[in-house]
Amino acid sequence: MILDRFTLIDRTAIVTGAGRGIGAASAVALAEAGADVLISARTTAQLDEVAERVSATGRKAVVVAGDLNDLDVVASLADAANEAFGRIDVVVNNLGGAMPRPLLDTSPRFLEESFHFNVATAHALVRAAVPIMLEGGGGSIVNISSVIGRVAGRGYLAYGTVKAALAHYTRLAAKDLAPRIRANAIAVGSTATSALDIVLQSDELRTTMEQATPLRRIADPEDIAAVVLFLASPAGSYLTGKLIEADGGLEAPNLDFGLPDL
Repeated sequence: MILDRFTLIDRTAIVTGAGRGIGAASAVALAEAGADVLISARTTAQLDEVAERVSATGRKAVVVAGDLNDLDVVASLADAANEAFGRIDVVVNNLGGAMPRPLLDTSPRFLEESFHFNVATAHALVRAAVPIMLEGGGGSIVNISSVIGRVAGRGYLAYGTVKAALAHYTRLAAKDLAPRIRANAIAVGSTATSALDIVLQSDELRTTMEQATPLRRIADPEDIAAVVLFLASPAGSYLTGKLIEADGGLEAPNLDFGLPDL
């Protein structure tokens, strides 16, 4: 049956930024599809809650709390997963983000730090995981990019630049890793995570964003997790080097910071 292609029975996955939001939803979705999951983020309490949800599916969860902005720490997740499960089949790089700032308030250092947090960390984990994935026959890498990596709006200079870099990193990595490992990215639109708490707490802001989105709603984390599962599972086995636009149909940012002309 076609639904069998969406399963990951006895496969294993690493999900970063998995304490809440898209990362947590993705970890649970992969577990529901049959995968054991190593989840990592900074906050142990949040990870423990996600681990309970994974365990409720009948799959194993390994919690690794740490500062994933540290390249050695994020790379170490590969060995931790291999030690726990004996293989790595899926890597979901969900770590990332950058606060909006006007251009003149975006220092070169802030841009460098944003690149480190969004792109260098993903590469560190990929580089550590790939040899283990190859030992097991291959696998799938899913990177979480953003709609702001392909559309332009004021205030998004650092965030948009690094998410665009992550998207193209994915295309380039896919060439190097084919045919045994697939690499794809998701250009995520506005999603109901902690990053949008201010918006979600304001009926006016939320309505404005919803009305500026063709599908007239903000995504749930599970909307994105479903795309992660598709790309990670055999259902997506003929896709590599692709950017899936899970953004509600956006062709421009749906949040305007009202920055004036210089």
